[in-house]
Amino acid sequence: MDKFTIQGRIAGSVPVAVIDIGSNSVRLVMYERLARAPVPMYNEKQLCGLGKGLASSGKLDKKSVEAALNALRRFRFMLDHSGVRDVHVLATAAARDAKNGSAFLTAVEEICGVAPQVLSGEDEARKSARGVMSAMLEPDGVVGDLGGGSLELIDVAGHALGTGSTYPLGGLRIREMANGSTKKAMEIARKSLDESAELADLKGKTFYAVGGTWRALGKLHMASIAYPLNVMHHYEIEVNEAMEFCRQCMRGDIEDFSGIGAVSKARRNLLPFGAAVMYELLRIGKPKRVVISSLGVREGHLFEQLTDEQRAEDPLLTACEELCILRSRAPLYAHELADWMDQVYGTLKVDENAYEKRLRRAACLLADIGWRAHPDYRGTQSLNIIAHGSFIGIDHPGRAYLAMSNYFRFEGLSGSNMSLRMRAVTDLHLRTMARVTGAALRFAHVAAGELPGILPQLRVSLEDDVATLHIPDELKMLVHDKLVRRFTSFVRLLGYDAAVK
Repeated sequence: MDKFTIQGRIAGSVPVAVIDIGSNSVRLVMYERLARAPVPMYNEKQLCGLGKGLASSGKLDKKSVEAALNALRRFRFMLDHSGVRDVHVLATAAARDAKNGSAFLTAVEEICGVAPQVLSGEDEARKSARGVMSAMLEPDGVVGDLGGGSLELIDVAGHALGTGSTYPLGGLRIREMANGSTKKAMEIARKSLDESAELADLKGKTFYAVGGTWRALGKLHMASIAYPLNVMHHYEIEVNEAMEFCRQCMRGDIEDFSGIGAVSKARRNLLPFGAAVMYELLRIGKPKRVVISSLGVREGHLFEQLTDEQRAEDPLLTACEELCILRSRAPLYAHELADWMDQVYGTLKVDENAYEKRLRRAACLLADIGWRAHPDYRGTQSLNIIAHGSFIGIDHPGRAYLAMSNYFRFEGLSGSNMSLRMRAVTDLHLRTMARVTGAALRFAHVAAGELPGILPQLRVSLEDDVATLHIPDELKMLVHDKLVRRFTSFVRLLGYDAAVK
């Protein structure tokens, strides 16, 4: 077998990599392949601080340049041994603004073997917004990407983007400009953002926060309130809560915060300054909520490499289908299950909206990913894989629905042993819908045993509040007590009596 042929990956995958040279960090991310829902298979960053001192000297710091080039040499070694054939090198604010930036970029090209693409502020804003667009369903508001040297803001509404603007408010830069004072940093941010065209139309919408400092701020908030789902992407904070939290980060010693251990020490010294910029942004723009995005410039750049047809794919269903292919016994059965449940839910008049229907189909694709685990742990393992999976195009309540429905499928409908922390992520209605879907998955399992070709022959009808399962004569040997019990349990959740013919 070729050393780059790995059974744990989608067949035919050719890894793609992005090296992101920012003002604070230099990062390498290798993805399984160029796809609608890219899966990182290697992610390493080095906090080099290229933008340190840039505001006063106009040059890249010598020691920072040396650290960045050493990191790139290591990255080059990793790339040479990974099977990656397509490498993209992106450089942002520090490299484009520094007087000695061109010499640094020449050294970068010599090491990487690829000419770096130096992004303008507008380029950076657009790619960040594309990253958010690729990872969120119908985003509506403003994307803000806070780096070490600059802040990019851009309007986003579905698949429509504004022009975008860049502001000299990156964490390293504003700390230097403010001489280490968060109060002065707030004044600088206020003056810079007061006339922002992007923030003028943000009221009541969503602010999408991108960038390592703001992700660290979100991680600290998550840890401080003991949030039950440790997934940063699509973490939401109501705006008044976010502003109060920013005030606390600026006023107190960041090391004294509850949960500070969740943030790397190298990130902590910029948190008060990231908080200062966010506070002024939220005060001026008055959005409804802040949503943290784990995807930004790198993923936006890859999104731009896709065809129009690929961009139109549903990122959640694409990711679920890939996991189904990698971990299920019969992917064809999963698709039959999803189609069959579409018909059954329609017949039984299940009151679902489009959001819930999409989640249900995703749950079907994931229904068998835990089969290799010990039977006593299949429910728990499936719940954890799904709840913490690298899915995009889904919010946290949606993750909880998928995780719970598959937990119910294996563990029974009481859910008595399911963590209360998972229940807390979603509301009663979505928990109820997850239980109904779990009951349908349990019935389908005993009816077809994950074997393709059976479910399409089973028909359900509804008359006088009696749901009847019709089984053709050639499949009558499948009828047994457990099948009847599980069908009955499923339809009773919907308020119907059950019959089997």
